[in-house]
Amino acid sequence: MKVRRIVTRPDFDGIVCAALLMDVLGIEAPVYWVEPADVQNGKAEIRAGDVIANLPHDRRCSLWFDHHYTNRPETPFHGAFALAPSAARVVFDHYRIRFSRDFTELVDHTDRIDAARLTEEEVVHPENHPYVMLSMTVRNPDRDPSYWDLLVRLLRRSPIEAVMDTPQVNARCEAVSAQNRRYRKLIETFTEVRGRVSVTDFRSMNPPPAGNRFLVYTLFPEAAVNVKVHNHHRDADKMVVHLGHSIFNRECRVNVGLLLSRFEGGGHRGAGAATFSKEKADDYLPRIIEAVEKNEPNE
Repeated sequence: MKVRRIVTRPDFDGIVCAALLMDVLGIEAPVYWVEPADVQNGKAEIRAGDVIANLPHDRRCSLWFDHHYTNRPETPFHGAFALAPSAARVVFDHYRIRFSRDFTELVDHTDRIDAARLTEEEVVHPENHPYVMLSMTVRNPDRDPSYWDLLVRLLRRSPIEAVMDTPQVNARCEAVSAQNRRYRKLIETFTEVRGRVSVTDFRSMNPPPAGNRFLVYTLFPEAAVNVKVHNHHRDADKMVVHLGHSIFNRECRVNVGLLLSRFEGGGHRGAGAATFSKEKADDYLPRIIEAVEKNEPNE
């Protein structure tokens, strides 16, 4: 079987997956960056020879690697699936002895970042923690495939110190630090706490603001889960809902990935997202918020 192209999503886990797969499979072509919803609704152009990582399975691909609870395979496939902290971990464990260099440190940090196993110090001062800071430069709404491809090449061949010293990365880090400072104020303005649930509603802002997604957990420590709502950054007729367990207040008992699978979304037990038509918002959104407010186990 000849693998010709890597297909993954533009987040830090997806970028690390691409770096690992390029190294072990010897692929040099640019990555095909897609969203999970594009795969789910058949809009992604998947073909034979593609290796998909960190996305739902598509029967047309040749290899598939993933770790999301709601993407558990129901049919035979080539590749690997596990409920691991990151998709990068699934790839790393599958090809462990075949890499050209030691990626252990990179994958360990990817696990912590993707599974949100961060300390409050790392959340409040990410600039002091290279891997955390680097992950925050990967902004999905920014739609910059050339930067994502650059990170894949750098992480494939260079230690983190060299990656962070790259001018393009350094400039991104400075921009993100400034963005995080603005984002903190916006979270404080647009977030309402309802018992153990914080609801951040950015639908009045276009484009939706980006920033440190973990800050909300430090600003509203009484909340065990955050619901963030915003307009889709590319499709004016759609909106996006993100759910995330607090990484410091561990009282949420709802499997949010499973919950959102009922609303055209999915994800992990502790974090997930759903994208749907705005005309469904009055139906979907209250039901989603009610489910996390009740905090009843749904597994």
